[in-house]
Amino acid sequence: MCAAGGQKTVVMSTDPAHSLSDSLGVELGSDPTEVAPNLFGQEVLASTEMRRNWDHVSTWLSKMLMNQGVDRVRAEELTVPPGMDELFSLLRIKQHWDDDDCEVLVVDCAPSGETLRLLGFPEVARWWIKKAFPWNSGLLSAAAPLARALDLPLPEPAMMEEVDRLIENLLEMDTILRDREHSSIRLVMNPDRMVIDEARRTYTHLCLYGYPTDAVVVNRLFPDEVEGTYFGPWRDRQATQLEEVEAGFAPVPILTARFFDREVLGEEMQGLLAGELFDGMDPASILHTGMAREVTSDESGTTIRIAAPFVEKNDITLQQAGEELVVRIGDVRRTIMLPSGLADSNPSRAAFEDGTLEITYDDVRSEPPRRPTD
Repeated sequence: MCAAGGQKTVVMSTDPAHSLSDSLGVELGSDPTEVAPNLFGQEVLASTEMRRNWDHVSTWLSKMLMNQGVDRVRAEELTVPPGMDELFSLLRIKQHWDDDDCEVLVVDCAPSGETLRLLGFPEVARWWIKKAFPWNSGLLSAAAPLARALDLPLPEPAMMEEVDRLIENLLEMDTILRDREHSSIRLVMNPDRMVIDEARRTYTHLCLYGYPTDAVVVNRLFPDEVEGTYFGPWRDRQATQLEEVEAGFAPVPILTARFFDREVLGEEMQGLLAGELFDGMDPASILHTGMAREVTSDESGTTIRIAAPFVEKNDITLQQAGEELVVRIGDVRRTIMLPSGLADSNPSRAAFEDGTLEITYDDVRSEPPRRPTD
C-alpha cells in the first residue's frame, strides 16, 4: 500500500529462514531488488554483514585460539558470539537511515525469541564504551610484556577501531528504533493461545526496553462463512481469544485479517491482505504514540515510569549501582542510565500499579527497594 501510494518502500528480511522471496514471488539478494514500482525487497545475509562488521575481530580471535591449540574450523566458529550474526543484519537498518534511500522501511524480523535476545546489546555496548574503552591503551601497554611471554597476539589498532565503530553503530541504531516519530514495532500473531502468550511476553519486554509498539496484527481469523462447518468451533474459540487480545493490549490498535482461501503470495494477495488490515488507514503512519517509558521531574522530585504489562509485582526486582538502575522482570534484565543528578540518590518509593512500574526519587535517602511495594 505504501508503494502503491507513491512512497519508495523497502521490505527487508533479517530472518535467517528468508521466506520473503517466496512471499513476494521474486528472487531477492542482500541488496534491495525492485519488485514493483516503488517497492524493493531485500534479504540480508548474516555472513556478509559479519564480514563487514567483525572481520578484524574474528581474525584476531582466531589467531589467539589457534595459538592455544584450537583447530582452524572450531576457532572460526568460536569467534562469533551467539546472536551476533543476527545483530549485524539489523545494522542494515542504520545504513538505510543514513543513506536516506527510501521513504518507508519495513523489517521482517526473526521469531520473537530470537529478536529479543538482541535487545540488550546496545545496553552492553553503552556500558563497554563508558567503562572499558577509556582504559584500552593503558591495558594494552600493561599487557604487552605478558602477551609476549605467553606468545599471545595483542589486538591491533584496526581491530580496536572496528569494535569502537561497531559499538557506536549499535547505539545509533538503538536510538533510531526508539524514535517514536519515525519508528515503531508491530507484533504479528495468530489467534491461538500459545502464540498469544508469546506475543504478550514479547510486548512486556519491548515495553521494558522502551521500544514503541504501535499496533498488534492478528491474522488467519476464520470468516463468518465457516459457521456451522467443521471449523465453526475454531472460529468461536478465535473470537474468544481475540477479545482477550483486544482487552490485554489496549489501547494499542488491533488490526485483523481473515484466513484466506489460498496462500498470501504475490502482489495480488499481498494487496488483499493489506487492504483488510489497514482498511483506509495509512500503513506508514504511527498508529499509537503511547510511552513505554518516561521520566518526569518537578519540584518534589523525579519519577520514572515503565510500562510492564502482563507481569505480577513479585516478578519485578530493582537494583541501583551509581547511575545505573537495573530492572529485572523474570529472566529479562534492563539497565537504565539515570540522569547524572540521581547517581548519588536512592529511590524513595517504587510501586507497581495497573501494569506500570513507577520509581520515585526525592530528598529522602533510603536503601534501594528490592521489590516494588504498594
